[in-house]
Amino acid sequence: MSSLPASLTVDLGALARNFHTLQAITGRPVNPVVKADGYGLGAVAVAKRLMAEGARTFFVARAAEGALLRQGIGAEPTIYVLDGAHGENIKLIREANLRPVLNQPAQVENWLSSGGGACGLQIDTAMNRLGYRVENAPEPFAGLELVMTHLACADEPSNPLNRQQRDAYAGVVEKYPGVIRSFANSGGCFLGEDFGFDVVRPGICLYGGGPEGKPHDKIAPVATLNAQIMQVREVPVGETVGYSQGYKVTSPVTVATCGAGYADGVLRSYSPKGHVWVAGQLRPIIGRVSMDVLAVDVTGLDVKAGDSVEIFGNNRLIDDAASAAGTISYELLTSITPRVPRLYVG
Repeated sequence: MSSLPASLTVDLGALARNFHTLQAITGRPVNPVVKADGYGLGAVAVAKRLMAEGARTFFVARAAEGALLRQGIGAEPTIYVLDGAHGENIKLIREANLRPVLNQPAQVENWLSSGGGACGLQIDTAMNRLGYRVENAPEPFAGLELVMTHLACADEPSNPLNRQQRDAYAGVVEKYPGVIRSFANSGGCFLGEDFGFDVVRPGICLYGGGPEGKPHDKIAPVATLNAQIMQVREVPVGETVGYSQGYKVTSPVTVATCGAGYADGVLRSYSPKGHVWVAGQLRPIIGRVSMDVLAVDVTGLDVKAGDSVEIFGNNRLIDDAASAAGTISYELLTSITPRVPRLYVG
């Protein structure tokens, strides 16, 4: 049996193809979002490959993420920190040569009073999350190089809020001549020419998720989560599989116990609707996902201990897997825990 009960294979070639696809669709430079450790795939490995494809500006969520990224990719690229400048993170931002995206008056004041420098500004055009409200947008100030906002419903192309946000942003950003205008996230890259502004800022589409939360023919799968079959057994009628008798056997079933569970990032909500790809077929997960293993109905298949099942990847697309689990591809990727080794190909 393999020494890797579970593994996450990252296809850097597919990542690169998605990067160029988004460039071609928008006609704009792509500034990748690599927060949450590159959406769980390894921020340094992801950023290095994207730098080889031409990326020079990246976005992270936290200053600590930015500092680790800086150590891994060197001094040249620009790294923006989305949650801004506050408290002790200002020192870390300066030490790691990061740029905060300032979100409210106290952050602007703290940044400028600590010496200022290159930074971004976020305008909240509908999310009511981070950023200045449009009517409270500050006057231009020294060091401001980028002004951004964030789409709330980009995965719903027909939602009128997309256009409302676009128009609100276009109006307020006129206040800041000469800055870089950053508007479109992954979904926004597919909304049309006038959503592109100066640079686009995709995340999930780089990593294989579709712009509308479902597979898209222009976005290639990047991540493949595999689990090794650890044991195969026959279970007779009348018995049950898993905790709390999660699956009751009504006809003889062959069960493969596979080496991945919720401690690896395989959500418990995969059961009862989840499937894996095994021996050329989609087969159901049965019973409850455990901490370290899950059970699959492999009745009629020629499988044995040591064989592999694909939880998501080229054959079980991540958006389909996420839908079955009642969630989104973002959560599936960022839930993969550190004990699952990342294997890089392409």
